Amino acid sequence: MKRILGIGNALVDILTLIDDDEVLNNFDLPKGSMQLVDVKKSELIKNSTRHFIQSRSSGGSAANTIHGLAMLGIDTGFIGSIGKDETGDFFEKDMKAAGVNTFLIRRSSVTGTAVALISPDSERTFATHLGAAIELHNDDLNPYLFRGYDILYLEGYLITDLALVEKACSLAKENKMTIALDLASYNVVESFRDAFKKVVAEYVDILFANEMEAEAFTGVPSGQALNFLSGTGEVVIYKAGANGSWVKKGKETVRIGPFPARCNDTTGAGDLYASGFLFGFAKGLDLEKCGLIGSMMAGKVIEITGARMDKEKFEEIKKNIEMIVQAQ
Repeated sequence: MKRILGIGNALVDILTLIDDDEVLNNFDLPKGSMQLVDVKKSELIKNSTRHFIQSRSSGGSAANTIHGLAMLGIDTGFIGSIGKDETGDFFEKDMKAAGVNTFLIRRSSVTGTAVALISPDSERTFATHLGAAIELHNDDLNPYLFRGYDILYLEGYLITDLALVEKACSLAKENKMTIALDLASYNVVESFRDAFKKVVAEYVDILFANEMEAEAFTGVPSGQALNFLSGTGEVVIYKAGANGSWVKKGKETVRIGPFPARCNDTTGAGDLYASGFLFGFAKGLDLEKCGLIGSMMAGKVIEITGARMDKEKFEEIKKNIEMIVQAQ
């Protein structure tokens, strides 16, 4: 079975159920937005919301994907940067508890956090402090970290440090690894399009993109973007939310219908789609089954709050995977 290594921003998600939107107004946080905040504002928000119901989990886009793969029994590793603090200890323990081999650089900065303030109407507002997460650098990487792994999974948020991404991809190619990249966010793609195009053209074998990311990357309307994306990697996965997804390899295109689900929270849908697809890829399944597993996992995670499903949910997922694998 193929082993999968992920690299990304190591964050701890703090889900907080707020009684009303007063706290959002107090901290000038537009409802439904994702705001980057400095360490001082991050601590003020945390201190003022401690009395609300809260839960924590390790997070970050690539970390979510790798965690999902580990829960399915795939041998995984994760490279990231955390602080020398209790929050960093929590991130490491939470990932290891799922079976992930962690390769974490400890920095003097605090561990990055994403405080998700969940309003009574279920709308989520994020106050994110990246902290030590963005202090992973190209000279932290060495060939030893990549040995024994078959697939490298990168989150697009790392593109802000092109030298880091290119070093990771170069070491992966030296190790004859397949490289998978998720474009992460349309605004990141818009800001770093040239860097993305360089990395995709030179290194990427599997590319994940949703409608808005695909449009930002190609510069054409989302409905036409798949055809333009198809020349960028060996396999392209185009995700269209409630309209399903398309998987394209060369002249072969497979449409994957959306998995029936009661949507509660879309956080983590793309990350867990990647978990499912890469699980199938690691098992040598065909493109359709890879896509079906990805769609199913995305459907399961949107039924809960947050991006972390419990063991019971994963047992349900494993049964669904078995049915997909055995179907003709």
